[in-house]
Amino acid sequence: MTESYYERLVDEDALATYLEDHLGAAEEYEIDRHQEGHSNETLFVTWGDRDLVIRRPPPGETADTAHDVLREYRVTNALVDTDVPVPEPLLACEDHDVIGSDFYVMERLEGHVLRLEEPDEFADPDARERIGEELVDTLAAIHEVDYEAVGLDEFGYPEGYTERQVERWGQQLMWAFDRTVEEREVPDLYEVGAWLQENAPEEHPHTLVHGDYKLDNVMYGPGTPPELIGVFDWEMATLGDPRADLGWMLSYWRDAKDPDPAVPELTSTFMEREGYPTRRELVDRWEDRTGLEFEHERFYRTLAVYKLAALGEMFFRRYLEGNSDDPMYPKMEARVPALAARAMRIIEGEEPL
Repeated sequence: MTESYYERLVDEDALATYLEDHLGAAEEYEIDRHQEGHSNETLFVTWGDRDLVIRRPPPGETADTAHDVLREYRVTNALVDTDVPVPEPLLACEDHDVIGSDFYVMERLEGHVLRLEEPDEFADPDARERIGEELVDTLAAIHEVDYEAVGLDEFGYPEGYTERQVERWGQQLMWAFDRTVEEREVPDLYEVGAWLQENAPEEHPHTLVHGDYKLDNVMYGPGTPPELIGVFDWEMATLGDPRADLGWMLSYWRDAKDPDPAVPELTSTFMEREGYPTRRELVDRWEDRTGLEFEHERFYRTLAVYKLAALGEMFFRRYLEGNSDDPMYPKMEARVPALAARAMRIIEGEEPL
């Protein structure tokens, strides 16, 4: 009998034994797989009267940087007593005999994750303004963490982070092009890559960075006014350039004046409504909170869109090779050139901050 994907994710009996050993016995035990994520796997576990979350890499994949859940555990554990809101991490396990991989356990938070729509209770100008303010204030709090004081001084190599980002994503793109060029070319991305190499800042501030900070990687509490209660998905966190985090967040944030989105299927547009801060207002607030300047803003916003294009092109290659049945992946044949055009607009000043 073929093992199902769920069975590859978790051995329910072995996990129950592990949880009982570490958290005590429980009469109620249920597991649900969270379907929204696209990187590490998330399991919701009811253990007695406790609601837990388990994070593990996809089955069959080794713990590279993109799937290193114990890295997530380490950073969230270091941040528990800081101004950065994170779910409380409880346990970390390197024993693959339990569920077949590294994993960690954290408390489950209850609230709103804003993906494609805003909650009804947030649908007024005051709440919308607060959503943006909480989002950028929390990013500033991440960048203000004294990473040495919380034990993260060896968590990364901040020197040269930005140049490495350009090089790394260029390599990812070239890997994808090896196969996708047989279908169509995206010449704009060669030009964007060259521009990024020429314009990468030689110096930048050194802070903790999240690596994937955006509106749908945070949670707001269930009440009003909106309060940001948790930051998730820390697997790309490291020490690096805070302005790269800001540029990434801004690449997902829409202004009412913006052209149509390059990838409409994955783009939230509700923040174009009355009350939400503009990108410029978010930047002003981040600068005020951190005391840093968003210098070279075109570079960082272009880098973010270049990374999105590289991700899309890798998805397209996986589709062409038969390695995914995700219905979004074939659409990248047209969506990646649209992202490349967006990057060119930013470079040329046609899509201003």
